[in-house]
Amino acid sequence: MSLKQRLTEDMKAAMKAGDKDTLGVIRLVNAAIKQREVDERIELDDSAVIAVLEKGVKQRKDSISQYEAANREDLAAIERAEMAVIERYLPAKMGEAEIRAAIDAAVTETGAASAADMGRLMAVLKPKLAGQADMGQVSALVKQRLAG
Repeated sequence: MSLKQRLTEDMKAAMKAGDKDTLGVIRLVNAAIKQREVDERIELDDSAVIAVLEKGVKQRKDSISQYEAANREDLAAIERAEMAVIERYLPAKMGEAEIRAAIDAAVTETGAASAADMGRLMAVLKPKLAGQADMGQVSALVKQRLAG
C-alpha cells in the first residue's frame, strides 16, 4: 500500500472513530500533497510524499520553538501532538553508525576527497537517506568526514 493510500485509509478510520485531532492533521497533510501535485502537475510517489511529511514536521518544530519562546506551552503542545501524528508515516530514523556507513559508501562511489566535493556527495546521499535521517546531521557528518 502506498503512503497516500495509507493516509486515506487512516483518514477514513479517524472519521469513523471520531478522532478529530488525527483527522485534522491527516487532512492538512493530504491538502499539502494535493497542492504540490497540482502545482507541479505530477503524481507524487512515496519519496515525494515523505518530503512533504518532513516539511510538515520541520514547520511544527519551528512553531514549537517559537511558541516556547513566547511562553505559550498550550500552543506548543498542540504542535507536538500534530508532529507525532505526522511522524507515524515517516520511516524509522537511522542511527549515527548507519549514517556514517552510508556516507562511507557514497565517498567510495563518488571518489569525494575534500570539502569541495561536498555538494556532489550530498546529491548522492539525499535521495538515499530521505526520510530516514536528519539531513542537517548528515551534512555535519559529511563535513567531518571530508575534513578528516
